[in-house]
Amino acid sequence: MKIGIPRALIHWKYPVFWEDFFKNLGVEVLVSPKTNKEIVQIGSRISDPETCFSVKVFFGHLLWLEGKVDFIFIPRLKANKQKFEYCPKLFALPDLANILTKTPILTANFDCRREKFEKTLEGLGGKINKSKDEVKEAARKAFLKEIEYEAKNQEEFLGKIKSEKKKKIILISHPYNLYDDYVNLKVEDRLKKLGVEPFFIDRAPSPRRSSAGSGTDDGLPIRDYPDFHWEFGREIMEKTEEVLNYGFSGAIEISSFQCGCDAVLKEFVERKIKRKKVPFLYLIIDEQTGEAGFQTRLEAFVDTLK
Repeated sequence: MKIGIPRALIHWKYPVFWEDFFKNLGVEVLVSPKTNKEIVQIGSRISDPETCFSVKVFFGHLLWLEGKVDFIFIPRLKANKQKFEYCPKLFALPDLANILTKTPILTANFDCRREKFEKTLEGLGGKINKSKDEVKEAARKAFLKEIEYEAKNQEEFLGKIKSEKKKKIILISHPYNLYDDYVNLKVEDRLKKLGVEPFFIDRAPSPRRSSAGSGTDDGLPIRDYPDFHWEFGREIMEKTEEVLNYGFSGAIEISSFQCGCDAVLKEFVERKIKRKKVPFLYLIIDEQTGEAGFQTRLEAFVDTLK
């Protein structure tokens, strides 16, 4: 059996867990290749004008996998531990995929609270003829690997913050924009060539506060802003709150064209950053974004930091 995973959207939220989980079950896994011009063109051709750029990229990866695997895995994420919801387009992806491809879609409705998540994994394993014990062991190993991956990223982030002498810029966006070099026009490399050091907000540790009078962590994030309806927006605001204490010289927020969630989020992010008097640049990307104009905006922004 071979299961395909589109290298887009949710893949970048859990870049280690899903692939490792299926491999631990003895399943062959095929992840679609890095985003390229052909994949973006395929996704754009089948999308309507209202579709956000990130979903267009996902469609391209989906269709690349068609006919190459027995199942294409697309988790349906509904809510996180604090019951914040994910973007409605993410929730609908398995249904849209069923319309767009003839390859069977393997999916399940995931509630990210640990006990419910594990229960859903057991049901998912049953669909591919794996026992509960096999699923539990595969999940345990995959969870550990994901935790190690995140801990390593956070350790490197904090260590680099302390040692880096160049001007530092925090890149604020969703993981599927930060880690996809084709989508973000290799913004990390471009900034390094301009003599500044970029940091991904996704790798920053989430702030925590202690219970009143207890001195123990109650697992609640520190925040002085209203709860966001969307999980990804809440994560970005939570981490923006934290990283502004690290002495960044500037901040760049990257958003996909037609992203409704980001249209709301941008106002809150910009307000918080400007209160700290940190220079801020907002970039919108899509399949029409030109490299020359993108480079010019980065150069002009970096010049303001000198």
